[in-house]
Amino acid sequence: MQITKAVVPVAGLGTRLLPTTKAIPKEMLPVGRLPIIQHVVEELISAGIRHILFVSNRAKAAIENHLDDYSELMLHLELGRHEMQQVSRFDYRGRGVDFYFTRQQVPVGETKPLGTGDAVAAAASFVNNEPFVVAYGDSIIGHGEGPSLLQRMLASHEGHSAACTIAVQEVPQERVHQYGIVVPAEGEPEGDCRIVDLLEKPAPNQTPSRLASSARYVFGPEVFTELRSVTPSPSGEIYLTDAIVRLIEHGRMVRAVKLQAGEQRYDIGNHRAYFRTFVDFALADPELGPDLAAYLKLKLA
Repeated sequence: MQITKAVVPVAGLGTRLLPTTKAIPKEMLPVGRLPIIQHVVEELISAGIRHILFVSNRAKAAIENHLDDYSELMLHLELGRHEMQQVSRFDYRGRGVDFYFTRQQVPVGETKPLGTGDAVAAAASFVNNEPFVVAYGDSIIGHGEGPSLLQRMLASHEGHSAACTIAVQEVPQERVHQYGIVVPAEGEPEGDCRIVDLLEKPAPNQTPSRLASSARYVFGPEVFTELRSVTPSPSGEIYLTDAIVRLIEHGRMVRAVKLQAGEQRYDIGNHRAYFRTFVDFALADPELGPDLAAYLKLKLA
C-alpha cells in the first residue's frame, strides 16, 4: 500500500528564536529562497506524499496563507516565462497535493500545547487507519544523489511490515545526552536495522549506540493505541518516544534508517542553527550562490 499521508506538527512556540519569532512562525523563516516549511513540503511531495495535515495553533495562520494557491497573485502579475515556471512549481493543487489544517488544543490552565505525541494523536481521523509519515516542520533534511532519506524509510517500512520506522543520524558520544538514542538489535546492519529500545537523552555510559532520532518517522495506525496509553510527563506533555517504546515492548517491528553520507539534518531550533542553515542553502543557490560566496570571501578576508 503506497503511503500518501503525512502529519506535520507546527504548533511549537519557537521561544528559542525570540524575538525573531515574535510575529513570524519559526517555520516561515526563509532558508535561501524558500521558508523552512516549504522545504519540508517539497521533501514530502518528492517521496510521493499527496495529503499533508499541519497540526498548528492560532498564531500560525501565515503557514496556511503561504501554502494557499497562487491564482489571485498570478492574475495581478505580468511574469516572463522563467518567472512563470518558478511560480508554477508551487501550484500544489495542480500537482495533486492537498493541504489540511487543524489546531492542537491547549488545555485549560496550560500555556502551551502538550507535546509532539499529543499533536500526532490529533491526526487520528485524518490518518483513517492508514500508515503515515510524521515530519517535524522545523527540520530540513538535505540530501544529495539517489533516493532521499524519506524514500528509503518508506521502502524499509513497507518491506518489513513495520509499525514504526525512525530516521537516525550518528552523533558524537559527548552529545548523546541531547537526543533520543535508538538501540539496534544485535547483528543488525546499522544503515537499516531493527531496534530494541529508544532511550530519551541517555547518559554517555548508558548505551554504546550513537544513533539519534532525526525528525522523520513512518508509523502504522497502531501508534494511536499506544499514544492513548502513554503516561503524561510531569509537565503534562505526551512524548512520541514513549509511544514508540510501547510498540517495541509489545513486540511490534520498529526500525531505524540512517542518514547517508551527503545527507544532513538541519534542526532549526536556535539562531546559530538558523544562520548556518541559511548560509548553506543560500550558497547552494545556482543563480546567486557564487555571488554570495564571493561576498563572504571579501568580508572574511
